[in-house]
Amino acid sequence: MTQLADKDLTETFWDRLEDCRTGMLVIDGRAVPMSHYVDENKRELWFITAKGTFMAEHANGTNAHYVLCNDKEGLYASLSGRLTPEINKEKLDEYWSFIAASWYEDGKQDPDVLLLKLSLDAGEVWTSKGGAKFFYEIAKANLTDDKPDIGEHFEISF
Repeated sequence: MTQLADKDLTETFWDRLEDCRTGMLVIDGRAVPMSHYVDENKRELWFITAKGTFMAEHANGTNAHYVLCNDKEGLYASLSGRLTPEINKEKLDEYWSFIAASWYEDGKQDPDVLLLKLSLDAGEVWTSKGGAKFFYEIAKANLTDDKPDIGEHFEISF
């Protein structure tokens, strides 16, 4: 049985999520690579996209999933929530970057710029211990009858 996230696991999740940049946003079985921006206080993920894209056209309060697999941060997650298009100048200013600018001829003022907000409901999360600790646990498991202790697996509610 999967454990429910306590305060420490929840903090670990948000800390690692903040350091991840990309995942796969899924609506109706179609997965698209997207970069996310974290609003931990409101339990939301934000995305910058263009009007006319599949995600923009299907983000009408529909259920969506966001899947992360990040070895560097040791975070693997399947998150669910409701995806909506948003017009929010403050969020666009906060999240805008030179990377986003490369996609839009007129920058933030480009008429195709659109924000999507994923209001998180629940998720299943795996965290791993990286580096030498991971290899130590694997080596120890191969020399003993113990299973490797490589991290946590938990469910989280938002």
